[in-house]
Amino acid sequence: MQRYLSIDFFRGLTIAFMIIVNTPGTGEFVYPQLRHAVWHGCTFTDLVFPSFMFIIGVSMWFSFAKYDRKWSAEAGWKILRRTALLFGIGLILNNFPYLWENWDTWRIMGVPQRLALGYGIASVLVLTCERRILIGISAAFLLLYWGILNWFGTPGSDPYAADGSAVLQLDRWLFGERHLYQERVILGMPRIYFDPEGVLSTLPAVVTVILGWFSGSLMAFRSRQKDLLLRDLLTIAVVLGFIGLAWDLYFPINKKLWTSSYVLYVGSLSMIFLALSIWVIDIKGWRKGTDFFLTFGANSIFAYVLSEALVMLLGAITWNSGDATTNAKEWIYDNLFQSLAPTNLGSFLFSLTYMLVCWLACRWLFVRKIFIKI
Repeated sequence: MQRYLSIDFFRGLTIAFMIIVNTPGTGEFVYPQLRHAVWHGCTFTDLVFPSFMFIIGVSMWFSFAKYDRKWSAEAGWKILRRTALLFGIGLILNNFPYLWENWDTWRIMGVPQRLALGYGIASVLVLTCERRILIGISAAFLLLYWGILNWFGTPGSDPYAADGSAVLQLDRWLFGERHLYQERVILGMPRIYFDPEGVLSTLPAVVTVILGWFSGSLMAFRSRQKDLLLRDLLTIAVVLGFIGLAWDLYFPINKKLWTSSYVLYVGSLSMIFLALSIWVIDIKGWRKGTDFFLTFGANSIFAYVLSEALVMLLGAITWNSGDATTNAKEWIYDNLFQSLAPTNLGSFLFSLTYMLVCWLACRWLFVRKIFIKI
């Protein structure tokens, strides 16, 4: 089967932007499109995480070929191992580098945890269900999630608000409030306990991975008819996008709740970008400059973990500076970037430089053909 270089490119580009949006010089100065939507709505930043889950689904289609895309004990153990490792990595990152402290406030869920659960549940479904059943399950997940938010939210409150949602109620019951992320739902207001990678919102996130799986199956089916592949991907993308935008009128597009309308809307955009990547790289053969993103794509999980751990280490290195305490990240930003380019530009240049530092580490691995898999 032909290898699609566009998959690695898509994955690498997503990781590069994920690092940029996750590590501004300061949260005070960030360009609007590099912030998450405050609550309802969708910015460029809100496309990054689901795009990575989508491309995981695409990759699953090709990586599960060794199991004939059917359930087996060998496949099951691989899925279980990878799911557990990803979830464990996320737990460690949530309290890194203070691994033996703060047990009473250690966050349970997080980005790698959502990747783990999304991958694990979706893998079981795609290997055990026929295509028609899988489509039905995906639709049922999206409709069920909509129903659960409306049926089990806090009585008398907005079911799509953070403090009244069923997502928060379940996480509070499972983990207790102190083990949740603190989210600032309204700019300028105090943070509240709400986990944007909560347990309940994992349900629609599974469908994000499954949309990638369907896209991968289409790529394999149309591998010798790429013009038809592009037509099919774009047609499905338009239909999903239209449904997502129409559903937004009743079930708002919201990344932090990972609403069903958000799944379809972002899945549509992911399909469009995948089609564009295939056309540019695999059909036209325009590969100049793609090596930069292939470097991240080859070691995507390592790149993400490195970027999160390194910035946490910089934040943990502290010292007294006059009457205040500063850390290494703040010092680098204040003295090298904010003085060079004040406000939003300086903060962006910090994140861009930080991404390039992570890229250099991944490049060292890429050149030596070292690929860290889990």
